[in-house]
Amino acid sequence: MATVHDKGVEAIRIARAAGVRIASGSDLLGPLARDKALELHLKTQAMTPLEAVVSVTLTNAELLGIADETGTVIDGRYADLLVVDGDALADLRILRDRSRLALIMRQGRVRKAAYKIV
Repeated sequence: MATVHDKGVEAIRIARAAGVRIASGSDLLGPLARDKALELHLKTQAMTPLEAVVSVTLTNAELLGIADETGTVIDGRYADLLVVDGDALADLRILRDRSRLALIMRQGRVRKAAYKIV
């Protein structure tokens, strides 16, 4: 597993150096879906935390041809949004701690709010 991990990080570094846009995807389904946030943390071994977040938001939207609808937080766009209690860019593993998720929006609707929304 360590070899696979190291080669994966190396592949991302090589691709970035060659100008390849790094997007994100997963085949984790069912109970394993809770580990999708781990991908972001793993990417930080080859890119910055902000670049890892952009890879799963704006880059994915651009590559799918839907960047005018989603991928950034702009009025009028579809919103799947997480607000965390802490600084996710300091350590993306915070996204794996469900107790730190202060707000979850899916398709523009609040699904979880730890605080009253005014």
